[in-house]
Amino acid sequence: MVCKILVGFLFRCARYAVYIYGVQQLPSRLIEAAVDQISTLPGIGRRTALRLALSLLRRDTERVRSLSDALIAMSEGVSPCRVCHNLTEQDVCSICKTPERNRGLICVVEDIRDLLAIENVGTYRGVYHVLAGVISPMDGVGPADINIAALVLRISELDEDTEVIFALPSTMEGDTTSFYLYKKLAEFDIKVTTLARGIAVGEALQHADEATLARSLDNRTLYEI
Repeated sequence: MVCKILVGFLFRCARYAVYIYGVQQLPSRLIEAAVDQISTLPGIGRRTALRLALSLLRRDTERVRSLSDALIAMSEGVSPCRVCHNLTEQDVCSICKTPERNRGLICVVEDIRDLLAIENVGTYRGVYHVLAGVISPMDGVGPADINIAALVLRISELDEDTEVIFALPSTMEGDTTSFYLYKKLAEFDIKVTTLARGIAVGEALQHADEATLARSLDNRTLYEI
């Protein structure tokens, strides 16, 4: 019985090795080069990269050229906002330029995806500060590697009627970053808040983890109709 299991395992390993070998030994060096570049994108392995490369080959040349031109234009034309580090085609992003925005209310987020998520809610009227990461010693990311110094400088140029909202991930790295920021901003006479954490809308209580339940109980509010 053990021998059969071992033989089966070795057979599957051999088939996998043949598959990997087959993916690596492509019929064209141009396809190989395209697969190599596509597979450098996050979350895309060589198998998916090969599928995408073959899909591009089935497209007409003009559509492929349009995709290439769009990627080049994005790479050359998009850069961080000088004020908040949001992505923009100009020196200052549209959010920072909008006069109706409350510049004394700054929401600190990890990256552009978090900014877009809050903007999609449609109720926030303050501005943002994009850190472009969180402190993660395990990944070699320290305070100097993200936009913390720019935030401190920005706060120093504002008046005392300022609130900073920490909208960072509910992870060890996010909490570490929030704690570090809190210590750095302690010298300023400003209000520092963080997003409320609790049971998500539509989530069954039995599916919530202990930490979420504990925060929900600690941050309970009055029931209002």
